[in-house]
Amino acid sequence: MEQKIQKLQRGDLQNIILSTVAVAGVIAVGLLAPNALGAMAKLGLIPGPRQREIINASRARLVARGLLKYEHGKLRLTPKGKAQLRRLRLLDYKLKKPKRWDKKWRVLIFDIPERRKVTRNRVRAVLSRLGFERLQDSVWVYPYDCEDVLTLLKADLRVGKDMLYMVVDSIEYDGHLRARFALRS
Repeated sequence: MEQKIQKLQRGDLQNIILSTVAVAGVIAVGLLAPNALGAMAKLGLIPGPRQREIINASRARLVARGLLKYEHGKLRLTPKGKAQLRRLRLLDYKLKKPKRWDKKWRVLIFDIPERRKVTRNRVRAVLSRLGFERLQDSVWVYPYDCEDVLTLLKADLRVGKDMLYMVVDSIEYDGHLRARFALRS
């Protein structure tokens, strides 16, 4: 259990570092630790005297992975780092639920080839995390508008032509879906 918590904290820390550099555009290496420490303090992450050491090690890992790079003594987010940050934000994305259901279903169908199995599994994981209901392996349903997040997902994972988004008036035998989303007729 402890190892899982440490990995979660490392992921959170890396997200904080990437976000800090993204917001600043370019950040002097000496400024990174205080900014990241402040963000961590607000989130209650990694208490203790080794905070700077942990931040420096995490920053070094991000540089080694090609997510950050040094330029004239300052850190800059690489294109790969920007993509990683978009993925992290997509995983934390929360769909807004309106007060009333418009009685339309949002259906997402995708056909991602076997050679892109990792991408296909990532799509499923994101849809599940967002609250979509799986009808079949590559058919997912949601009752509220979600076009914006799906556009981000398509762009980020480069699956635009492999995904089809539909807004439909009815789905046959949708009682279990209405119950799942607590919708009234």
